[in-house]
Amino acid sequence: MRAWSQPLIPSIPGRSDAPRLHDTATDAIVEAKPSDVARLYVCGITPYDATHLGHAATYLAFDTLQRVWLDGGYRVHYAQNVTDVDDPLLERATATGVDWRVLAAEQTDLFRADMEALGIIPPNDFVAVTDVIDDISAAVLKLRQSALAYRVATPDALPTPDGPGADLYFDIRAAERQAPWTLGEESNLDEDTMLALFAERGGDPDRAGKRDKLDPLLWRAAREGEPAWESPVGAGRPGWHIECSVIALAELGTDFTVQGGGSDLIFPHHDMSAGHAAALSGHPLAKVYSHTGMVAYQGEKMSKSLGNLVLVSRLRAGGSDPRAIRLALLAQHYRTDWEWTAGQLDDAEARLAAWTLAFGPIAVPAAVAAGIAQESATAVVDRMRAALVNDLDTRGALAAVDAAVSAGVDDPALIAGAVHALLGVQL
Repeated sequence: MRAWSQPLIPSIPGRSDAPRLHDTATDAIVEAKPSDVARLYVCGITPYDATHLGHAATYLAFDTLQRVWLDGGYRVHYAQNVTDVDDPLLERATATGVDWRVLAAEQTDLFRADMEALGIIPPNDFVAVTDVIDDISAAVLKLRQSALAYRVATPDALPTPDGPGADLYFDIRAAERQAPWTLGEESNLDEDTMLALFAERGGDPDRAGKRDKLDPLLWRAAREGEPAWESPVGAGRPGWHIECSVIALAELGTDFTVQGGGSDLIFPHHDMSAGHAAALSGHPLAKVYSHTGMVAYQGEKMSKSLGNLVLVSRLRAGGSDPRAIRLALLAQHYRTDWEWTAGQLDDAEARLAAWTLAFGPIAVPAAVAAGIAQESATAVVDRMRAALVNDLDTRGALAAVDAAVSAGVDDPALIAGAVHALLGVQL
């Protein structure tokens, strides 16, 4: 599947250290140091209501991580999925009278345009779920043959040549006995909290016939009027969690460097994806599990269900500079929850103007000629790097540049290059 264009990332003197990130599983800051290639998987969008600022904040956080790795001399292999068949997408398509495939294609195109405008580094592997149905169904078959998946009677499923259709579920307790994985080892949640979140986030704890209330769906048997594919486990389509497990393993292998996503994915999605992957491969999915905070608007978490979305495309259409949108998001620490206001964009536009005046190609010679340079540009870049290596402290990096605006620097072009390379903002 086509991603979007790669932004220019200039090379600047010096080098970053390996980044240190908060790891959700251990609740500690750990070094995300690859042995060779930094391998990153970030869960992609379900393509409707794209791209809101919650999406943008997440992909910008992991774009920043990639920039630190690249500045440290590491190669990066980045994979991302697109959940282009799923219940919420189908429900939106039905509600709006649009074919689900058309809706998914249109919204994915919009997402690509927003990511490119924001200067986000594209994934090396941008994988639509509908393109890997055969791989996913083969993985489900493997789990069933290993006695880690089981059938649940499904009265509304279409019949198969072998008899009644049935949904397939992952057997958590059997997987815990066989795989190097335990439910909750990433989220660190108690069972009552898991049950509550499972019900809120697409799970079905009360479904009759399940062995454990938290067992997740692996394969949804074909129903009348729903998209379905023929497969070795019967006609149907994938459950949510198994798709990311299969794509991540196929593109990145096991024990990859970082799995990322929003904090609303910690449970059940990332816990279950890690379990599926461990059951399939016999290895942990990733070394570090990193999550971004939630973005609120008008007093509530920005969400599709509430409809309180601020869309990047609408901000752009209203004349907002994508660089200012990027700076507004970078002004928040990636793993804190925060609320968007129009004033934050105003502040970012003012910051962009000040940086451009101080370090941009036209204003630089006049500033230097006036003799206002007082600060070492190299020292400023060192402070930027130190901030970003420290759990992606973009606020600290922005503060370092703000201080350089006030003090003046001996090499404005170096600051402009660092802002471009490390923060993704071309002045």
